[in-house]
Amino acid sequence: MRVVNIRDKQTYYGAVDYLKGSLLLKAYNAGNSENTIDYLRYLLDQSPNQRLFLFWDGASYHRSHLVQNFLGEVNQDLSQEQWIKYMRPLCS
Repeated sequence: MRVVNIRDKQTYYGAVDYLKGSLLLKAYNAGNSENTIDYLRYLLDQSPNQRLFLFWDGASYHRSHLVQNFLGEVNQDLSQEQWIKYMRPLCS
């Protein structure tokens, strides 16, 4: 992905699909709950039959009520083995 303007703030969400050996990268105007949920939906669309395991930094929007509610809705009808799982950092 090309840096549009090095003086402008740019936010990127990224994940590695280790089964396909690909990088799933998307640019956003900011890191926030809405963009996090949009990116999670993107990941689900890219890998509908795979479980997602996320390593997140300590960003507050990763822990927001909106994101937690979204994860609850997505995981609701799944067995615990199928949940989207995430790991918070050991130090934040």
